[in-house]
Amino acid sequence: MAIELDRAEREQAVDSLQRYLEAELDERVGNVAAGALLGFFLEEIAPLVFNQAVAQVQERLSQRIAEVDVEVHEDAFQYWSRRAARPGGRR
Repeated sequence: MAIELDRAEREQAVDSLQRYLEAELDERVGNVAAGALLGFFLEEIAPLVFNQAVAQVQERLSQRIAEVDVEVHEDAFQYWSRRAARPGGRR
């Protein structure tokens, strides 16, 4: 699954890359070069981050699913004990 950015996100990412390269590496690059670098990151590295995020979500969901029976458990055959516990309830 290719990771796509919408136009506004892509522009912000390109601006951020340009700023980073200039501030941290003292390299000035244009929009085209920064856009190409962004494309490389999205194609080559972003899937690693994406896959790790999916694995973390799967783990969290598995934990939550394992807890569902505790959260929504209802004891069966409680009618008579509840009825006996009511004030004025018949016995």
